[in-house]
Amino acid sequence: MTKKKHLTQRQQQRIADNASKKLRVGKNKGVETVDDASFSAAEAGLVISRFGQHADVEDANGAVTRCNMRRSVASLVTGDKVVWRRALRQTGGVDGVIDAVEERSSVLLRPDFYDGLKPVAANIDLMIIVSAILPVLSLNIIDRYLVAAEITGIKPLLVINKTDLLSAEQKHAVEQQLAQYEKLGYSFVMVSAKSGEGMPELLNYLHSGTSIFVGQSGVGKSSLMNSLMPGLEAQTQEVSQNSGLGQHTTTVSRLYHLPEGGDLIDSPGIREFALWHLTAEEVTRGFVEFTPWLGRCKFRDCKHISDPGCAIQHAVESGEILHERYDSYLKILASMAQDKPSYL
Repeated sequence: MTKKKHLTQRQQQRIADNASKKLRVGKNKGVETVDDASFSAAEAGLVISRFGQHADVEDANGAVTRCNMRRSVASLVTGDKVVWRRALRQTGGVDGVIDAVEERSSVLLRPDFYDGLKPVAANIDLMIIVSAILPVLSLNIIDRYLVAAEITGIKPLLVINKTDLLSAEQKHAVEQQLAQYEKLGYSFVMVSAKSGEGMPELLNYLHSGTSIFVGQSGVGKSSLMNSLMPGLEAQTQEVSQNSGLGQHTTTVSRLYHLPEGGDLIDSPGIREFALWHLTAEEVTRGFVEFTPWLGRCKFRDCKHISDPGCAIQHAVESGEILHERYDSYLKILASMAQDKPSYL
């Protein structure tokens, strides 16, 4: 029988100290951590980019350090405000460690078919939904992003890129399509990274707070980044002539500081922005013009599809809700079951 080994008082104290190693936030929002001997005192930082178990963290002076993440850090994305410590011995490689993440004001989630919900970026003030007119302007994709913006509480801005490819007649037709969103309280900007059209107007929206570019692959987000930040060597790629679908040019989200003020996050392009992680009720609330009619249906559990006495269907028939938006709503609901992974 093995004799039980008793811990010395010093060993017991060391275990207690390790167990208490956690972030303590004071009333003045100061931070204090129990440090390892190889790291400096804790300081505030901003996550510029995240890849794997590493992240680039910017300090108060604008210097960027590559850091490891503590196992206790469950989630970390671009835009996160963190408490981190730098290594006393700098190697030019991974020279810091992230201890904790501050509470987020907002987070944008993207459903991934294989990995489930994936956070894209945090602490966002403005979601810039970038669309292009090639191969065709997809209002349903715009509606999907607007639902996500409404659910997360992030203000959206519609940006239509590559307008230099439109004739005057085609441009007028697109403006008419976007007028329906303007009536709902959403702003839009027609721009061209190539000709510079609309770029000063777009900049006016970006001067304060943190904005994020979202949209399908090939809509020209990287080209817009290059136009907004001359000298930025963001990769750009032409839309495939065969499929009309764009190729991924940004593989991770990254935050940039704009010369005129404000921060801008460039996020990876995606082919489809699914909403299977939301409930039907959440999607319904994501259509802002539906709000006045909610709670006025004949049946409390109305699905707003074919139920008798549906107030939303009545509003569509009377012209108070556009048929196009309602049809887009039905398409989103139908796609949710189809897009949802089988393991859920």
